Amino acid sequence: MEGMRVEEADGDIVDLFVIGGGINGCGIARDAAGRGLSVELAEMHDLASATSSASTKLFHGGLRYLEYFEIRLVREALIERETLLRAMPHISWPMRFVLPWHRDMRFEGETPVSRILNVVMPWKRGRRPAWLIRLGLFLYDHLGGREILPGTKTLDLTQGPEGRPLKDKFTRAFEYSDCWIEDSRLVVLNARDAEARGARIRVRTRVAGAERRGGLWHVRLEGGKPSTVRARAIVNAGGPWVSDVITGTLRLNSSEGVRLVRGSHIVTRKLYDHDKCYFFQGEDGRIIFAIPYEGDFTLIGTTDVEHDDPDTAPECTPEEAAYLCRFASEYFARPVTEADIVWSYSGVRPLYDDGAKSATAATRDYVLSLDETGGAPLLNVFGGKITTYRRLAESAMARLAPHFPRAGAAWTAGVPLPGGDFAVDGVGALTESLESRYPFLEAGHAPRLVRAYGTEAAHVLGDAREAADLGRDFGATLTEAEVRWQMTHEYAREAADVVWRRTRLGLKMTEDQIAALDDWMRAARAPGAAAKGRAKA
Repeated sequence: MEGMRVEEADGDIVDLFVIGGGINGCGIARDAAGRGLSVELAEMHDLASATSSASTKLFHGGLRYLEYFEIRLVREALIERETLLRAMPHISWPMRFVLPWHRDMRFEGETPVSRILNVVMPWKRGRRPAWLIRLGLFLYDHLGGREILPGTKTLDLTQGPEGRPLKDKFTRAFEYSDCWIEDSRLVVLNARDAEARGARIRVRTRVAGAERRGGLWHVRLEGGKPSTVRARAIVNAGGPWVSDVITGTLRLNSSEGVRLVRGSHIVTRKLYDHDKCYFFQGEDGRIIFAIPYEGDFTLIGTTDVEHDDPDTAPECTPEEAAYLCRFASEYFARPVTEADIVWSYSGVRPLYDDGAKSATAATRDYVLSLDETGGAPLLNVFGGKITTYRRLAESAMARLAPHFPRAGAAWTAGVPLPGGDFAVDGVGALTESLESRYPFLEAGHAPRLVRAYGTEAAHVLGDAREAADLGRDFGATLTEAEVRWQMTHEYAREAADVVWRRTRLGLKMTEDQIAALDDWMRAARAPGAAAKGRAKA
């Protein structure tokens, strides 16, 4: 590569080098390592530091994608919900979604055309008619071979708790199933499992450049001591930066690209008491979710706004926050205002640029593009949904299979992630066991640990016999023992890694508590300190 000084290559040649530590990169690294390939992954920041920690936290088929005839994508996602649920019952669990329905769906005007459109396809102006919703939910129930999740039913909102937070005009709803997922933990656990199977995971390590020479990729890394890794193939899972990696880092030409779409969310104080989610339809044809979040809050999202530059940090703009508040207020009896917002976050979806007219209509399907023109293959990953990450990884390995004829077969379906080796309905029993073994834990502590670590929760607590044995208390049930576990086993380096990605305890901690945690972690990482992060750049 012209102008690039290539350092002496480190160690042996790896089969696969993965650029990007989001869900697609870590999922591919895990799959490849489990097939017997040697794998190395580099993430320029923390794992799940971009799109993969800013999702709506759902494993879902994508009910609204049926309108765009993305039947294959929806079917694949529906099947995956239960496959993934069995593999990670600690960080994923079933949820019921309530879709209120009402009749005020009309095209503007009283022309003969508008009257016909109101009858034939009223959803084109806004909310979908009941028959269309029923059809979509029928397909939703039957496309994916559902076994665990209960099917659709109709609710009388005048009778149950689901109707109490809503305006009186909503008297009827459809209720269906999807799943919650702790998105950042999903990424970290895939990385951990990849490493357990032989992969090397490098965090805070930037790929400064790469070139093909002698049938191999020579990948130059920055972060700690500069080095070069030789690889037989590269997977570019750069997410929002996938195009920049192609044209900038690798200096290749490509006619394919991503469409960056910002999805913003707001977190408000708890808006209702039951544990179900709401699926709201807007007059503009869009939808949002209102979801119980972290016990004391409600998560509302998302928007679809064009985002120009991946290097510009996405933020929920005042306009987006106001839009979400107005949208939710069309349904909730008590208006949702900006004063209710306690936090907001935003992520950039790297959708494949299919030329769609709007961000909402752009495909959520993934596209894998294989470049073999220079000998050593390059697989570029465009788009994708968190629900289909495992299938995307299998598809990626299928595309690379001719280059690795000795690689093993697909294996990840149903294989538990770390801590997920228990029954789908076993959270209650696991929590009771943890509370019995550690009776000094305060209320809510054991359930939170089980939901984060599953069967490994006891490893986090170790031989503690009283609260003092867990070390320093940082607030909101976060202890030194848990932070040390995350630094040693989960690549955490800074307070933000702990309180905004591996947990969401930042919502319940003060700024002073978070700053104290950051100071402690910095001291723990110092040379000679007892606790050091395992993930070394």
